[in-house]
Amino acid sequence: MAGGTLGVAALLLPLLGAAPPGTSAEAPSGRLQGAFASAAAEYQVPQSVLLGVSYLQSRWDAHGGAPSVTGGYGPMHLTDARTALANATRHSEAAGDPRGDDSRAPLRASKAVPKNTQLPSRLRTLPRAAELTGLSAEELRGDPAANVRGGAALLAAAQKKLGKPLSDRPADWYAAVAKFSGADDAATAGTYANDVFAVIRDGERRTTDAGQQVTLRARPDARPQAAQIEKMGLRKADAGGTECPKTVSCEWIPAPYEEFGDGDYGNHDLADRPKDQSIDYIVIHDTEATWEQTLKLVQDKTYLAWHYSLRSTDGHIVQSIKNKDVGWHAGNWYVNAKSIGLEHEGFLAQPDSWYTEEMYRSSSRLVKYLSKKYGIPLDRQHILGHDTVPGPTTSTIKSMHTDPGPYWDWSHYFALMGKPFHQSAGPDGGLVTVAPEFDENQPEFTGCEKAGVACAPHGSSAVRLYTEPSEDAALIKDIGLRPGGEPSTIDVNDMASRVSAGQQYAIAGREGDWTAIWYLGQKAWFKNPATQPTAVPAKGLVVTPKPGASEVPVYGRAYPEKEAYPSGMTPQAISPLPYKLLSGQRYATGGTTRGEYFYSPTFDTSSHKVVKGKDVYYEIQFGHRVAWVRAADVQVLPSTVS
Repeated sequence: MAGGTLGVAALLLPLLGAAPPGTSAEAPSGRLQGAFASAAAEYQVPQSVLLGVSYLQSRWDAHGGAPSVTGGYGPMHLTDARTALANATRHSEAAGDPRGDDSRAPLRASKAVPKNTQLPSRLRTLPRAAELTGLSAEELRGDPAANVRGGAALLAAAQKKLGKPLSDRPADWYAAVAKFSGADDAATAGTYANDVFAVIRDGERRTTDAGQQVTLRARPDARPQAAQIEKMGLRKADAGGTECPKTVSCEWIPAPYEEFGDGDYGNHDLADRPKDQSIDYIVIHDTEATWEQTLKLVQDKTYLAWHYSLRSTDGHIVQSIKNKDVGWHAGNWYVNAKSIGLEHEGFLAQPDSWYTEEMYRSSSRLVKYLSKKYGIPLDRQHILGHDTVPGPTTSTIKSMHTDPGPYWDWSHYFALMGKPFHQSAGPDGGLVTVAPEFDENQPEFTGCEKAGVACAPHGSSAVRLYTEPSEDAALIKDIGLRPGGEPSTIDVNDMASRVSAGQQYAIAGREGDWTAIWYLGQKAWFKNPATQPTAVPAKGLVVTPKPGASEVPVYGRAYPEKEAYPSGMTPQAISPLPYKLLSGQRYATGGTTRGEYFYSPTFDTSSHKVVKGKDVYYEIQFGHRVAWVRAADVQVLPSTVS
């Protein structure tokens, strides 16, 4: 998120993994499966229902006892936000202007921080499970078997409260599943329950992050009983003309476009996209605020706004800005003007926290819908993390944000959209697609709880870069982040020397288990063994300086030439970043765009104008963040090695 952030340290409780009673002879890799069977029998919950709910919450992962972004623990995502908040620390210190526009004074970012009081019941399910089971909160947080028992107890209690029998028919549990979601509106509760029943019908099989093999056998006869929702007394959310697919629950809570103070206004700009300018990007954020606080912030005229907010526990979506309008969220005005911003709930937002499966699914459906509606390519150069949005100018590089961070599972996210990262060429394709196995890829990071202190081991989308093909070599440096030449670090918010799943880079060399790519004007090495690859061959188009040019400038925005601006409007500077694209180097390109600038410095929209230039730019994957180069400076070549 662009300002006023809050981060919370994960409680790194040990994964006990104790087998449930009567399973002592069971193989260690099957203990979790046994725990589901035991808990289902004890609380008379159909095992398929218990497994289906758990899959939608955590994909059966235990995350080593660490809480999710909303304080949820274990395979059942039992929430204990109060305990997690007790260890609060600040996560992202970036303090740049979220609007990112040189034509207007920087936005006064809000410093509001959510209070640890009166948390909603959906964030307090673990204490309730403790009451029902007699287990301690510590056991429920740290022991997956105990956590599964807690989830079963909650489902059984919901079933009884609804006046339903403890039946062995999954269909009889539809309303209890809807209630487990914690949703307070009928549409979200129904969408969540439908997703659980889809998993039950289709079946799932997976090896978890702790090496546990879990299987949910398909139950084609498990059909949703939607009529049960109508008797639960849940509110009806106001869809209000929201722009969402039918497969998600979507509510309209508008952000204000209002004037205040001495000519100030907020918290977004009215526009007419895609008529006046194309929508080329979707930016993925995490909120680092509670859901309730997130909604308050987006309705604050003195703050900033984004298009969609997504709730962690149940995937509920709130739209606050129409997609035709421009939100202030990315810290780069060029990207803001041409993007849609999605904020994902995470008031803990600790970088080694995790995101629920239901939020991944809801978000992926929304992104796929927006991609089709606006013609946005489903790739990492158009579906951006906030951490891949470049600083528009040299002075802003240090202030750019780092969410959603290295623990967002980009591979799973794109697979849900039907665009999995896979090998698309032979070894001579000339490019690589970064594609580590998320659960097995656990690079060391520091700074999750305290600067310099190691983070808990955790699956990651990130792959680290070195100056030589050795883990003893120095890390790649970023002269934009550290102009003085100070070394890069493994801090979780240090983006200088890492790449991320789905990103594509041109190959610069190979040596044994190591692959080199061109990155920030340097040859950068990463470990890529054939037995456990972290990247796969790909092919496409690359840019390189035109013959005779030793170097070309790199830009953090694609603005038009000064001649394109009308009389009376001050042209925006075409200011290069401190990096150079050097002769002989190649960078994967995400396509072309003409220079464009959305002029909107005042509340009065009559002065707003989209300035379109003649200069053409190529977007490139230059470092961890994207960048642009002028077409006049480069030539485009196929990446294939001849």
